Amino acid sequence: MKMLKKYLNPKTASQAALRFVALFAFAILAAGCSVSYTFNGSSIDYTKTKTIQIADFPIRASYVWGPMAAIFNGELKDKFVNHTKLQLVKRNGDLKIEGQITQYQQRNKSVSAEGTSALIELTMTVNVMFTNNVNHEEDFERQFTSSKTYDSKLSLSSVQDDLVTQMTEDIVDQIFNATVANW
Repeated sequence: MKMLKKYLNPKTASQAALRFVALFAFAILAAGCSVSYTFNGSSIDYTKTKTIQIADFPIRASYVWGPMAAIFNGELKDKFVNHTKLQLVKRNGDLKIEGQITQYQQRNKSVSAEGTSALIELTMTVNVMFTNNVNHEEDFERQFTSSKTYDSKLSLSSVQDDLVTQMTEDIVDQIFNATVANW
């Protein structure tokens, strides 16, 4: 009965009605305004571009770490397969990516107060040749580089796997953005 009296009170009833109208107006506005986003990471016209050919990138650097090529090639192919609708083909792709790992080196990044190396920078560079057989105006040849630093007290062999994986992910993202994301 108390609840019923609350709604029969003209002041409370008008506040409730006002709230209802405001809520109803907001619901109609929200339903009328819809924004659609697709976050697949690419801007490809799939009516024209359906396939991608990605060659294995050999290591052409003077310093070589054996697993690097396998890590890079796997990550590059996975990125395009998982973030686009393109079909990976062995030849005659609408898009073609090929190249080589041209540089893999380390250098002293900073010196400690004692005059010894404190940080070491590891750098990886990849040369990429991109061919868009649907629109040759987008073809390019470009280098992509990534660097990571590590404490000189650590051995390269103890951090190499992790650092190469990080640099590979960075370079693959750069290649993806330059080829199909149009960023």
